[in-house]
Amino acid sequence: MNPCTVGIIGYGWAATAHIDAINQGTGGRVTTVCSSRPLDPAELSARHGTPIKVVRDVAALLADPAIDVVSIAGYPWNHAVLAVAAAEAGKHIILEKPMVLSLPDLRRVEAAVRAAGVRFCICFECRWSSQFLGIKAMLDENRIGRVHYGEVDYYHGSGPWYGQYRWNITKRGGGSSLLSAGGHALDALLLCMPGPVEEVTAYATQSDHPDFQKYEYPTTSVTLLKFADGRVGKCASVIDCLQPYYFHTHLVGGNGSILDQKFAINTPGYDRKAWTQSDMKPIDSGDVADHPYRAQFNAFFSASAEGQDMPLSGLREAVATHEVIFAADRSIAEKRPVKLAELR
Repeated sequence: MNPCTVGIIGYGWAATAHIDAINQGTGGRVTTVCSSRPLDPAELSARHGTPIKVVRDVAALLADPAIDVVSIAGYPWNHAVLAVAAAEAGKHIILEKPMVLSLPDLRRVEAAVRAAGVRFCICFECRWSSQFLGIKAMLDENRIGRVHYGEVDYYHGSGPWYGQYRWNITKRGGGSSLLSAGGHALDALLLCMPGPVEEVTAYATQSDHPDFQKYEYPTTSVTLLKFADGRVGKCASVIDCLQPYYFHTHLVGGNGSILDQKFAINTPGYDRKAWTQSDMKPIDSGDVADHPYRAQFNAFFSASAEGQDMPLSGLREAVATHEVIFAADRSIAEKRPVKLAELR
């Protein structure tokens, strides 16, 4: 099977990670980069170890019949228009998070992808980490029973030491704490607690540190999820902290619990005072170079080749997670609980 040819839109931090993950994987090869900046094709090819041509016009990339897949890794405020254009051009889509920055754009992208029948992958790549693949396997095996309460929290200060800070501090660029970064944790919570969310209540606050006071939106939010079957979840998104990166996970089931990379299971003779350490590698870095894109993209190319939807992080999952994000942001703005039915 020949690898899919991939065109990258945007050439920033995430795009470089996409290129290397795709080229080091099994199902795709990056052949073209589209950027508004002047890039040297020879330098780009040498950096990434494969011939890459450079174009400045998105329309030219989308019109190229040799391109099978488009990876959209540019500014978030361009995601919706680019995803719709890619779908209408018949290209399969890899879309960096956030998928979009508004509910109307979510509906436009969803409709365009479904109408075109193209394959879609959202970069909620934490689902493909050792930690969450391991947790999912334990849950699928019913090791801790039905999870009735879960919390997955995101702690990662995004200050001027990050290149995206200059635009991420704006409402137009970052959107909200969840859209900017904490959506990874909310998405992981929905992976661990599948099923319809009925209602969301969210609260927000902000650090008084000068670097975080420059944000045009609250940099810390806490979202409470009420599931239709009575389960409860919580997600904190904290992008204004001064501490090491931490992706906190605590799942409580009828037969045990999982805490980060540790677990306790109610088996005969188990020690109620001690956790058992697993061999799952934790998510412990906000650097995209450390994110499990390769496993995710390999799965995407494999599914696309078989005419199947992307598993774990396809269109359905992307829409479901963003619906909850937009409900949370509405709850913060309107200071009230928001039912998911209001968004549909």
